[in-house]
Amino acid sequence: MKLELSIFRFDAKSDYLPYYKKHFIKIKEQKTLLDIFKQINIDEPFGFEASNDFSLVINGLYTKLSITIEELINHFGKDLTIEPLSIRRAYKDLLIDEEDFKSRLELLKDFTKEEDKKEYLSNKIYFYASNTLNFQYNYIGDALLLLAHKLIEKEPKNKGAILEIISNEENSIESHTSLENRIYNFDKSIEKRIRQIKESLSLIKEIKEQNFCLDKNSNVKFFDYDKTLPIKHDFHDFNLAYYYGNKIDEETNNLLNKLCAKKITLENKDVDLNLETFHINPNLTIRIAASIMLEAFDGGADLLIVDSEEVFKLFDSNRESLSKVVGREVIIPILHKSELFNLAQGEHDKIRDSLKKHEIDPEII
Repeated sequence: MKLELSIFRFDAKSDYLPYYKKHFIKIKEQKTLLDIFKQINIDEPFGFEASNDFSLVINGLYTKLSITIEELINHFGKDLTIEPLSIRRAYKDLLIDEEDFKSRLELLKDFTKEEDKKEYLSNKIYFYASNTLNFQYNYIGDALLLLAHKLIEKEPKNKGAILEIISNEENSIESHTSLENRIYNFDKSIEKRIRQIKESLSLIKEIKEQNFCLDKNSNVKFFDYDKTLPIKHDFHDFNLAYYYGNKIDEETNNLLNKLCAKKITLENKDVDLNLETFHINPNLTIRIAASIMLEAFDGGADLLIVDSEEVFKLFDSNRESLSKVVGREVIIPILHKSELFNLAQGEHDKIRDSLKKHEIDPEII
């Protein structure tokens, strides 16, 4: 059995641009990715730490060198693209400048002991895995939020002071986006702990209670559908992209698999939009939404499919705001899953007038 590895290479002292070095590895006695790295490093030395805890990115997911060969193949396949935790901060192949991560610890220095500092440093993967860093470089970081949660548990008397520091810091917890779909074998208790801090600061507002129409109100009506009805229109002439966010909708996914359309798979298909704190930090959500929509458009999608009415309104009714944050028009049409079902089942007359009320008319009837 062979694995094909494309490993990120870059030397800040000599390279102008990074590149990827191909390695074809025959699996014999290797048990983990660390074993493979040690083998490669004998003949072609490159920058990494020979430790099970060394963190990196495989095919877009954050993990560690301790990952087993069996896990690699079962979850990622045999074609692996391996990158540093932060390409922007890489200085020697998979080694990065961690000063941004380490400097955040200063905010809670008055409450930390040596063991707390060690635990914070061991949570480096949670800092760099955050999608928020792609939009707000100065984000306080999820590793610090986890440290704050632990410090409060250890010394409840310090809760007020710690929460005040967290809440007063610019680009703080209101900018948190879920890590769940970004880290391999993710511990879901991480998100629960961060949510508890949000709740303590009264930052969360239920999604159904929020107004996601910043530019214009949406008058689009969504109709019921019967998922058991046969498909009459298979979209064979269309390229469809699907954004599902934190959790895939099996109804939508099953329908897309039945259609003859070409499916455009988005890298950002499962990123979190931070909808629960949209009322506090709409700009971050708009920037993430714009990146999703532009990826779909630039990838050749004719339509972008979404599951929730709230996400539809966010994407479709804020064209001016979306265009402003990226400096170009965001013109890809959006379809809610109910519209896709009705169109696929030939119920065109039922939704014809509603489709015309989209900010960008899909023009498919």
